[in-house]
Amino acid sequence: MRLPPDTARRPMETATMFHEATPGPHADLDAKPWYHLLTRYHWFVLVVAALGWLFDTMDQQLFNLARGPAMAELGGPINAQFAGGLATMIFMLGWATGGVVFGIMGDRFGRAKTMVLTILIYSLFTGLSALSVSFWDFCVYRFITGLGVGGEFAVGVALVAEVMPDRARPHALGWLQASSAFGNISAALVSMGLAPLEAAGALGEYRPWRWMFIVGALPALLALVIRRRLKEPERWQALRNAGSVQLGSLRELFGHPLWRRHAIIGLILATSGVVGLWGIGFFSFDLVRSVFRQTFEAELRQGDEDQTDQDLIRTLLQNPSVLPSVKERIRNPNYLLEPEARAIFRAILTLDKEGKAVTPQSVQAVLEADGRTPESRPPQVDLLAASTEPIRPLDELLGRISQRNKTLESRLTWWAGVNGLLLNIGAFFGIYSFKNLTQAIGRRPAFAVTFLLALGSTVLVFGWLSHFWHVFWMVPLMGFCQIALFGGYAIYFPELFPTHLRSTGTSFCYNVGRYLAAPGPLLLGTLAATVFGSFGEPASWRYAGITMSAFFLLGLAVLPFAPETKGKPLPE
Repeated sequence: MRLPPDTARRPMETATMFHEATPGPHADLDAKPWYHLLTRYHWFVLVVAALGWLFDTMDQQLFNLARGPAMAELGGPINAQFAGGLATMIFMLGWATGGVVFGIMGDRFGRAKTMVLTILIYSLFTGLSALSVSFWDFCVYRFITGLGVGGEFAVGVALVAEVMPDRARPHALGWLQASSAFGNISAALVSMGLAPLEAAGALGEYRPWRWMFIVGALPALLALVIRRRLKEPERWQALRNAGSVQLGSLRELFGHPLWRRHAIIGLILATSGVVGLWGIGFFSFDLVRSVFRQTFEAELRQGDEDQTDQDLIRTLLQNPSVLPSVKERIRNPNYLLEPEARAIFRAILTLDKEGKAVTPQSVQAVLEADGRTPESRPPQVDLLAASTEPIRPLDELLGRISQRNKTLESRLTWWAGVNGLLLNIGAFFGIYSFKNLTQAIGRRPAFAVTFLLALGSTVLVFGWLSHFWHVFWMVPLMGFCQIALFGGYAIYFPELFPTHLRSTGTSFCYNVGRYLAAPGPLLLGTLAATVFGSFGEPASWRYAGITMSAFFLLGLAVLPFAPETKGKPLPE
């Protein structure tokens, strides 16, 4: 016989809450630091959840670091900027789907079991991403990876929130979210470590972005180690055994007016921050690569690299039959540094794709159709084709261009890693500061301050980052302000929902927010490639990023309707 809800729940919940919140004499609780309230098992749960989230975010950051070079290699006919935005959107859709599905599973079947499953999924399919042969199978792997990535966060924060003593809860959740910075820093160090190996040719045929994903498969070992010792929270076990409420029900979440209101508010808060970070902030890697590429190319061109590129174009114009050999070694027009040679090579590839003959006249026609008319660009194709100057052997030219590109890409890989390292050093201190700020002034004021700081710092980076030394203070500042918001989500979202809906409600806010935010990266890529594409790189990234920064105002606008939860126990 099922007992009435009050009699079925309250005695067990009260006992559970007292057991978890009072490890020592009650009179001594307020005098102790929060970490003195934790037992060995509390620490075990916190460390396991933190490692799960650390590796989760390492996977996310490895994707951001690998996205640019992966799209250049796999994107095919798709514009690399648009392809990067589309791949990120697909990843985020998987993230959102996994968050909702596994969030419900976490409430229905247990937080611990579900967390182990999500770690296995995102690890294994990150590893498979290294084997991608096209843009579309890459996106399939990233979508399934996203399923695991999205599910891990919701069940992890629910697990920690319910196991920890009440006074230690916001601190533990703050440190849980802070572990994301260490995951992101780990990804940056992987990128930086691969850079010299790439320059030395030690990576073989596998480009660095593929090795990044191989490293991302290692967290699967964590799931195998922890699956036996991790137990379900007593709060959740009590509700499951009582059978008085339905666990993990979206119908109940939206059927109750208070929980529905909290879910919508949390959803809007999450959407604003996720668009800001994934639709703008993490594209700082692409901005930095674009800005620094110009610098590195200018350095390389101080030698005779322009002549090398022109010799290759003359060879192709005089003997188009060598094009297959050239395409095998030089896959991307950006391998050529000299602007005129790069434009002509792009035109030759266009003709080859369309099955048309490569002649000086046909190349000139493609250039003019592309807007490179004789009025804006002197027609030099005929002059190059007719030149009788000696040309170095083709193998020598291809070898020099390939080695030059490896050097360039290794430097860009290293600086993208530096960008990630600095972004997440700032993120760690931002999350830590938000934890302290929200304890001092409350959840809503802390969010308001952080949304404004995130807006200002993002505009600063995308508007003015142009020199090496800018990276060392602008990027950490943006990481501090943007990712501090996610520390707030980890603390705030579990406080909005009762135990039987905590994982479901948290995952709804955080991951359905990703459904709404998923078009953000695609919108940024579209703005950069089309609306502002005529400005060229890096200006196209700059204007697109500044335009997208307006999304931070969405989070600010919903705060007057958000409940203040500082100092209150978890709802039951």
